[in-house]
Amino acid sequence: MWLNKSKAVWRTGILSITMVLMLSACGAGEKAETDPAGGQAPAKTQVEAPTAKESPAFTAPLTGMPLEVESNRRPLAVMINNAPPARPQSGLSQADIVYEVLAEGGITRLIGIFQSQTDIEKIGPVRSIRPYLIQVGESYNGILVHAGGSPEAYSIIKNQGKQDLDEIGNAGAYFWREKDRKAPHNLYTSDEKLREGADRYQFSDEVKIPRYPFIKEGEASGNAPSGEDAAKVDITFLLENYVVGYTYDEESKQYQRSINSEPHIDLNNDAVLTASNVIVLGADHKVLDDVGRLAIDLDSGGEAMLFQHGKVIKGQWVRSDGDVIRFMKDGKEVPLVPGTTYFNIVPNSPAFDTHITISNP
Repeated sequence: MWLNKSKAVWRTGILSITMVLMLSACGAGEKAETDPAGGQAPAKTQVEAPTAKESPAFTAPLTGMPLEVESNRRPLAVMINNAPPARPQSGLSQADIVYEVLAEGGITRLIGIFQSQTDIEKIGPVRSIRPYLIQVGESYNGILVHAGGSPEAYSIIKNQGKQDLDEIGNAGAYFWREKDRKAPHNLYTSDEKLREGADRYQFSDEVKIPRYPFIKEGEASGNAPSGEDAAKVDITFLLENYVVGYTYDEESKQYQRSINSEPHIDLNNDAVLTASNVIVLGADHKVLDDVGRLAIDLDSGGEAMLFQHGKVIKGQWVRSDGDVIRFMKDGKEVPLVPGTTYFNIVPNSPAFDTHITISNP
C-alpha cells in the first residue's frame, strides 16, 4: 500500500518537472503568458528601438553636403558670362558657390566655384577676368578659368605667376565654341577638360580648401536662425531694368533664383537655379577708366544680409588675408544651411539698403 502511494508521488513529481521544462522551452527568450480566461495569450511583438541616423563619413567643404568619399579636388573658379545673350548658362546648378558682381556697363559677371561635383558636361559661356575676380577665385585657392582679361588682370596673372587656364592664351585646347550662339557668348568647357588642362600644366593639387561652418542635420528646422521673415528678396545691382530675385520655396527649403521675374535656369538640365543661402554684401566700387572698368574693395568688410530658411539676418561681411568672404553676426560667424550659397556684391553707393527689397507675399 505504502509502495503504491510512493510510486504515485514519484509519477506526479516527474510530470511536474516535465511541464516546467516544456514551458521553459516554449520560446527561449519569449515568455508564455496566460490570459485571465485561462487560455494562452498571444506572444508580445518585439519592437526594435530606432537606430540613430549615422553622420555622413565626409562632407563637402564648401557646401556641407554629405559625400561617400572625401573630396580633395582643387576648386575651379570659372568666370561666367551673364549678358542677356549668354543666358541661360550651363553648369551653374552644379557649382558649390556662385558670386555675382558688377562688370562694365552695369552688367554683372558670375564666378562659379566648382569643387565637390564631377561630370559637369558643359560650363559657360566663359568670359574674361578682372583683378577683383582674381581675388574671389584665389580666396578658394581655385584655378582661374577665363577667356581674356583686362590689362590689369593680365599683369597680375603674369607678374605673380597665377595658375590659370585662359582660352585665348595658354589653354585653347580645353574649350570649345557652340554654333547656336554668337561669339563671345558661345564659349564653353567642362570639368573634365579643365582637370586635363590642370594636369597638363602640372598645377598644384595640394591646396588648402577653405571650410564654412554648417547647421547640422536636425538643427535646420528646430533651431532656425533668428531674423525677420524674408520670403522674397529682389536685388538691384545698378541698372533698374536688371533685377535678380530669390523666392523661398517652403517645400524644398531653397531660394529659387530669377532674373527680371523670369526663372533663371541651367541649360544643362532645365532646372531652376536654387540656393540654400543667399548673401548680399556691400562693397566700395570705383570706376577706373572710360571703358567703365571697376575696382572693387573686397578686403575692408561692411554691411551684409544672409537669407536662409525664409528669414533674413542682418550682419557684416569680413575677409581676412588669404581667406574667403564670411558672414558674421555680433562677432561670430553664422553657420550656413548645407547646399549652394550665392554671394551678391552690390555697391555701397547708393546706400547698401537701397539695392535690396524684401517682401512676404
